[in-house]
Amino acid sequence: MSIFQSTGFLICIARSAAAFAFCAALLGGAKAAEGPGKMRAQQVSAHVWMVQGLTALGTVENQNFISNAAFIVTPAGVVVIDALGSPALATRLIAEIRRVTSQPVTQVVVTHYHADHVYGLQTFKAAGARIVAHRAGQRYLESEVALQRLKDSRQTLGPWIDDATRLVPADEWLDGPTTLNLGGVRIDIAPVGPAHTPEDLAVYVPADKVLLAGDLVFRRRIPFVGQADSANWIAALDALLRFDADLVVPGHGPVSTDVREDLQTTRDYLTHLRAVMGPAARNLEPFDEAYRAADWSRYESLPLFGAANRMNAYNTYLLMEREAK
Repeated sequence: MSIFQSTGFLICIARSAAAFAFCAALLGGAKAAEGPGKMRAQQVSAHVWMVQGLTALGTVENQNFISNAAFIVTPAGVVVIDALGSPALATRLIAEIRRVTSQPVTQVVVTHYHADHVYGLQTFKAAGARIVAHRAGQRYLESEVALQRLKDSRQTLGPWIDDATRLVPADEWLDGPTTLNLGGVRIDIAPVGPAHTPEDLAVYVPADKVLLAGDLVFRRRIPFVGQADSANWIAALDALLRFDADLVVPGHGPVSTDVREDLQTTRDYLTHLRAVMGPAARNLEPFDEAYRAADWSRYESLPLFGAANRMNAYNTYLLMEREAK
């Protein structure tokens, strides 16, 4: 695992190859009921199912199973939302889909191109699925950072990530919202970035009132902020609140049945980071002093506070330094 450490705090830069292994730990959801490495699809609604990743580092033992994926079952095929963190995990996800339906997987929608959500794409591609993602993800795939990240993963997550693992571009790059109609089921795909990443997509199933939010929503834990555009992330959460959703499938953690409260929790945390780090950054106050002076009492009992909060605060401090300029 590669981590930058300086003056007593950890610096995890989103998509930095050197820090991404630690970032992967922060992208973990609440612990799945069946224990480390196990996968079992759970039905969310009439058409939507999900598998829930672990709160853990991506390791050889868990095959990098640290994020959620979902699938929408229709009479004419299956649409998968995210492909998990290794080809082997994608194979296991396909087995779970086969437990539910014999319909083929027609599309995989990528909510964003973080490694724990996309290293399984090649398995779905080989099975005949079309990959759909936001065009902003194309710039990341073509970057040296993406290639270096994959190289590092081959060293730390082998044999699950190996020389045969590759980065998979979309067959369809979206520039705006689109709607799939498959077997009479409407599936709305909406760009909501730049927020957690430049290419964030959310997926909504109106018939079920289910919103699949990707990593815009981290449930029952501190979010991973990294170099996210937190101001736009807050605006994106406001946009998600305008969906007529009864349930939200987050990128990490269990399904939400209290949509407003869970989205508001993430929103409030991002707002608090900006509120306490913004004045310090603008006034050139040292980060350590600003961090010690801030009131974290509302959040310090949340899982991963100790691991993530200081890093999130520092990255927000740097972001707001840039905004001030």
